[in-house]
Amino acid sequence: MSSAAPIVHIVDDDMSFRTSVGRLVQLSGYRSAGYASGAELLARLPTDEPGCILLDLNMPGLDGLELQDRLAEVAPQLPIVFLTGYGNISTTVRAMKAGAEDFLEKSASSSDLLAAIKRAMLLGQQRSAEHERNIRLNALVASLTKREAFVFDLIVRGKRNKQVAFELGTTERTVKAHRRSIMEKLGARSLAEAVSIAERLGMIDDQSAP
Repeated sequence: MSSAAPIVHIVDDDMSFRTSVGRLVQLSGYRSAGYASGAELLARLPTDEPGCILLDLNMPGLDGLELQDRLAEVAPQLPIVFLTGYGNISTTVRAMKAGAEDFLEKSASSSDLLAAIKRAMLLGQQRSAEHERNIRLNALVASLTKREAFVFDLIVRGKRNKQVAFELGTTERTVKAHRRSIMEKLGARSLAEAVSIAERLGMIDDQSAP
C-alpha cells in the first residue's frame, strides 16, 4: 500500500466546485483527484490507496446512488461522503443504509466538510485493516488439507469429536490430531477463536455458531 497522503476523490460535474474543494483538501494535507462523472471515477479509480470519496448526488449518467452501488462492488474500502445542493430524507436514509459515511449539503462549512472527511478517512483505515486481516485469514484457512477443512467446518458449527469421527468414519483420536493441526495452522488458541475466524470469513453465522 502507498505511504503517500490519503487521497480525496471528488466526483462532481461542476468543475469550479471540484477545483475549490480540491484546494481545500490539499491545504489540509490530503491529495485530491477530480472526476466529472461516475464513469470517469470508475475508469481511473485506484483501489489500493487509502482515501475517501466526495460524491455529488445528482449528476448526468450514473447518479450518486447508482455509483454508490457500483463502488460497493469494486472499492468497498473507500468510504463515501455525499454532497448535494438539495436532498430529501428518503434519499439520505437510502444512502446511509447503503453504507455512506455522511451526507452534507454543498453549502456546509469548510470545517464541517473537513470533519466529515476526517471521519471517512478513519473509517477507511479500519476497513483496509479488516480487509488485510481477512486476506491473511483466508490464506490460513486455504492452507488446511481437505480433511482438516472438513473437520474445521464441523467443529466451528458445534460438532463434538465423537460426532466428527462418526461423519468421517474414523476415530476420535484422529479427529483430535486434526484439531491440533487446524488450531496450529490458524494460530487459534481456543475453539472460540476458531469460530471467530469462521464467522469473520462468512463461513458460518451467529445462529449456527456453538
